[in-house]
Amino acid sequence: MAEVQKKRGLRIPHVYTIIFILMALTAALTWIVPSGSFERQELNGREVTVAGTYESVEKVYADEDGAEVDLKQGLFDVLEAPAVGIQQAVEVVAFILIVGGSFQVITATGAITSGVARIVKKFKSKDILIIPILMAVFALGGSTFGMAEETLPFFAILLPIVMAMGYDSITAFMIVFVGARIGYIASTVNPFNVLIAQGILNIQGNPQLWLRVVALVVLTAIAIAWVVLYARRVKKNPESSIAYADDIEKRKEHASNDELLEADFTGRQKAVIIVFVLGIAAIVWGLVTQGWYMNEISAVFMAMALLSGIVSGMSEKEIATEFVKGLGDFVFSAVVVGLARGILVIANDGLIIDTVLNALATGLAGIPSVLFTSILYVVDNLLSILVPSSSGIAALTIPVFGPLVELMGLNPEAAVTGLSMGSAAMSLISPTSAMLVAGLGVCKISLGQWWRVSWKFFLVVSAVCLVFTAVSGLLPIV
Repeated sequence: MAEVQKKRGLRIPHVYTIIFILMALTAALTWIVPSGSFERQELNGREVTVAGTYESVEKVYADEDGAEVDLKQGLFDVLEAPAVGIQQAVEVVAFILIVGGSFQVITATGAITSGVARIVKKFKSKDILIIPILMAVFALGGSTFGMAEETLPFFAILLPIVMAMGYDSITAFMIVFVGARIGYIASTVNPFNVLIAQGILNIQGNPQLWLRVVALVVLTAIAIAWVVLYARRVKKNPESSIAYADDIEKRKEHASNDELLEADFTGRQKAVIIVFVLGIAAIVWGLVTQGWYMNEISAVFMAMALLSGIVSGMSEKEIATEFVKGLGDFVFSAVVVGLARGILVIANDGLIIDTVLNALATGLAGIPSVLFTSILYVVDNLLSILVPSSSGIAALTIPVFGPLVELMGLNPEAAVTGLSMGSAAMSLISPTSAMLVAGLGVCKISLGQWWRVSWKFFLVVSAVCLVFTAVSGLLPIV
């Protein structure tokens, strides 16, 4: 009998595996990279690195009590780092879990799904208006509360409807995916990237919120224009669609989801939407005028969850069950943050972080600020392929990039903007983006087809993001 050999393609390891590998590599670097430290000082309530104060430290030295201190990190240090990392990041971990559990309660009321379905039903006869309206709604969700996998039901809802209007399956996919992703890229008060990154850097009050709003408007307008132009071209000449042949079968397979559109948008669900909008408004008000931080924002999300559950008619047990379900859904992201912090625990214990900062600041000294912020953006882009979690990328890079940006004489908010835009922009095309792969699967579009359609759009979005990242770094520190 002939032996059948299975071919294995290139497989990217699990995110946790990647982080543990990085921990081991970081520990190895503590044996190679010289140790050293900068002086720190308090400035406007924040601890900042003082340029020009770097001093090297011996790998093995005696402390004030005469005890020997070895900065080289070993196997036990690597095994200990995840627990220490989670402990040090406990505030962020708790924040992610509370927000995740709260949002699941809101989602379980069906208010968001029914609200979008009502918009589709109302504008079904004016089909070209559906595109900008829905994309704006999804963009707002992505920008404010990090709407991502929550959009998955809308792919199935919109696919048969959009195709029945004369567009192709890629148009349906773009309305949902590009809408939500462009909002995530231009995050304003997104708790999973902007607020976490600002929290790590102890930046309070979201001082560049106005710039993020401008970015949201500009990028959403570009995205809507791109999708509308594509949709019109496909409707005028269906054979121009790269998915034309596949869509013939899809049209036969999918009956119109009229039953979804006919579902009532109840008074209770409308009340949930009002609670949600008021909650987001309260968060924006608190950030801008009261200097709110994670605890206050978590409290608002808890209030939103409880009020939404009550006004929707959910029982106490149902609210609790959905909250626990939401906790489970966000455990992955929360643990990624803690594990990524473990890498920094090893680097800090080995005193190599400041050595890296000093080397980068010295090597990059004199380069134009635009080039420097572009490097930050590209690095966040590439890292997001390996770690497809904006909160994980924040925990991994912000403790290094924030002080580095300040050493270069720029506003540390550039590190936050580079993170939020860079990591999310790559998810437009990254094969490790869960939302991209899941959405393409629902719409039965291959990754290759999507790449052929979207690569120019990705480049345009990246160029705009580079501009906003540069502007963020040049603005004065408030």
